[in-house]
Amino acid sequence: MDGHDLVIIGGGPAGLTAGMYAGRARIKTLVLEMMMPGGYAATTEIIENYPGTRSINGMELATKMVEHAQAFGAELVSTEAVSIEASEAGFVVHAGGAAHETKTVIVATGTGYRKLGVPGEAELTGRGVSYCATCDGPFYKNEEIAVVGGGDSALQEALHLTTFASKVTVIHRRDEFRAIPVLVERVRQNEKIECLCSHTVERINGTNGVESLSIRSVKTGEERELLVAGVFLFVGLVPKTEFLGDLVETDEKGFIITDQDMKTKTTGLLAAGDCRAKVLRQIATAVGDGATAAFVAQKFIEDGTW
Repeated sequence: MDGHDLVIIGGGPAGLTAGMYAGRARIKTLVLEMMMPGGYAATTEIIENYPGTRSINGMELATKMVEHAQAFGAELVSTEAVSIEASEAGFVVHAGGAAHETKTVIVATGTGYRKLGVPGEAELTGRGVSYCATCDGPFYKNEEIAVVGGGDSALQEALHLTTFASKVTVIHRRDEFRAIPVLVERVRQNEKIECLCSHTVERINGTNGVESLSIRSVKTGEERELLVAGVFLFVGLVPKTEFLGDLVETDEKGFIITDQDMKTKTTGLLAAGDCRAKVLRQIATAVGDGATAAFVAQKFIEDGTW
């Protein structure tokens, strides 16, 4: 069993910022990330609202964050944390067959994509059903595809997909999009995008890949078939917090409840970023959470202040 002062679970903007701050404070820090460092930021084509960058590729920003954290001594390991238990020293984090003993833990696990929950989704995931436009968009050059959702992510990814697809149909169950006005305006002005509001997807059809969607009008109940080669789903996010058990208190959606200092109900355990219950989930807010959590963890490690 190896020992650390701080284990950070999650290598997105919150976790990497916490790692950078902790490493700079000469705290022995381990960052565990089950996928690629940078989180969803790394799969975003263009980020326009991170202060000081104006417009930057998500992978470029994520890479800079990784390098910054490592430059100050944070250790990054690609593995998934499966459980945490209290110990005499603080906590033991079990991940990838290893047990990491640590004085403090910052949970920065972020969120996962919410499933649509319709027939064909699970069967055709990876064969036409996707949750990442940056990852899978290039496979649909000159094809007709669909995007399901009405928030910022859905419209931003729809715009990105027009780089490849001949047509993008955006399907949203409400009358109006929930995205910020500038994205709505760009989508409605894009000649490659058709908007189908007040519609739901009832089924995703296909044998070896997506061939069509069965869609239904919310207002008339009429159902029809929409021929597409792929469908990208952006219908919400769910927090990755189940593995924490009763160490934390969560809201009705599973997001971790903390105070303004990122403290959970368990001494020595903090939460930062999108997995935390809060009003806004953006890279800028995740970075602020990570910096705060690292500072509070540092004080706890140094003098036991909680």
